[in-house]
Amino acid sequence: MPASLGSLLIYIVAPIALAIGAFLPDWAIFLGIVSLAKGLVVLGLMLLWRTGLVSFGQGLFYGAGAYTVGVLPQYVAITDAVLLVAIAAIGAGLLAFLLGFLLRRYREIFFAMLCMAFSMIFYGVLVKSESLGSTDGFNVVQTSYFGYVPADPQEMQRILYVVTAIAAWLACLFVHRYLASTMGSLTRAIRDNELRVEYLGFSAKQAVHFKFVVAGLLAGAGGALAAIAIGHVDPEMVWWIQSGEFVFVTILSGVGNVLAPLLGSVVFEILRTFAIQYAPNAWQFVVGGCLLAVIMFLPGGLWSLIERSREGEHGSDSTR
Repeated sequence: MPASLGSLLIYIVAPIALAIGAFLPDWAIFLGIVSLAKGLVVLGLMLLWRTGLVSFGQGLFYGAGAYTVGVLPQYVAITDAVLLVAIAAIGAGLLAFLLGFLLRRYREIFFAMLCMAFSMIFYGVLVKSESLGSTDGFNVVQTSYFGYVPADPQEMQRILYVVTAIAAWLACLFVHRYLASTMGSLTRAIRDNELRVEYLGFSAKQAVHFKFVVAGLLAGAGGALAAIAIGHVDPEMVWWIQSGEFVFVTILSGVGNVLAPLLGSVVFEILRTFAIQYAPNAWQFVVGGCLLAVIMFLPGGLWSLIERSREGEHGSDSTR
């Protein structure tokens, strides 16, 4: 996709689409918050995916961000949602930074399985910790927004949507600018031939480490926002099935653009919601069938539809 079109989508189309979402019905607002929160996790996965890495352990950072929002207000007098999300993201990023010294040495299935192993260790700790609610988890305290606590739940939900939408847009903007930089341009080069990247004088391990930290930051922010929206945290947010869902959405959305994870996450949540409503005993079959259809007919993900339409326009223009 041409850079000019990608910038147009990010700088103009995306903010307008996110702003329109604030005027949707209440049920759609909640769905939008959860979708965008999980879309942040998928955005980090997309960054790793472009480097040739797949993580089945992003639930670790997603859950770490969620539990930070749940636990921190119990010990420190902090209830501001924006501040809690920022702390959760930094905490998850720090965790990714520490684990990155080990994980940056591995590639392919070894990287994926090590990520999942750390996630399962965290899951085991949460399940065995009665102070953290064990398998049942615990509720998240009511948050404020720069000192303002809305009395109306619907108003609070819409404010949270605005915060989530801004966070998602800023994250996409950051990743877009990063990929356009010199270090960001090495993403595909590391995937294709890591040895040549080293010959050029760049450290592939440091580049992978940085991308892993960014993915952890985004996952932590997503987990924090999801926890505030749902109002409850439990170990299922760290379970490998949750991490697998993020990989599922990455495949569904494609990696052609930084907005693809948000689009794929929204489509996935809508698909799952309606599948559960109209086929409660077979919703997994419906969702799995849709993924198979995407893999067969859209190997580049949902975003490839936009790229194909753009290529079709260029093709028709050239024949005139």
